[in-house]
Amino acid sequence: MAKKAMIEREKKRQRLVEKYAVKRAELKEIAKDENLSMEERFKARLKLAKLPRNSAGVRVHNRCQLTGRPHAYYRKLKISRIALRELGSAGQLPGMVKSSW
Repeated sequence: MAKKAMIEREKKRQRLVEKYAVKRAELKEIAKDENLSMEERFKARLKLAKLPRNSAGVRVHNRCQLTGRPHAYYRKLKISRIALRELGSAGQLPGMVKSSW
C-alpha cells in the first residue's frame, strides 16, 4: 500500500489538470498559431508558464486503484500487477485462469 499522502497528491494533481485543461489548451493554441504576432505568442507562453506546474497532464502518474502502487500498472484494468495476480488467484477476474506448474 502506498502512502496516503502520495495518493492524495496524485488526486490533487488530477483535479488541477481537469481545472486548467481548457485554459491550458487555449494558451497552447495561441502560442502555436503562426498567423499571430511574436508578441502575442510570447505573452501566451508567459501566461502558460504562470499556471501551476501540477496542472500539466504530464505530471499525473498512473496508480493502482486498489493499492496506490505507481509501478507495474496495467492501463486497461487500472490496477498493478500484484493486485492483478491476487484477484486472478482469488477467481475475481472473469477470463483469468489460475495457473500453477
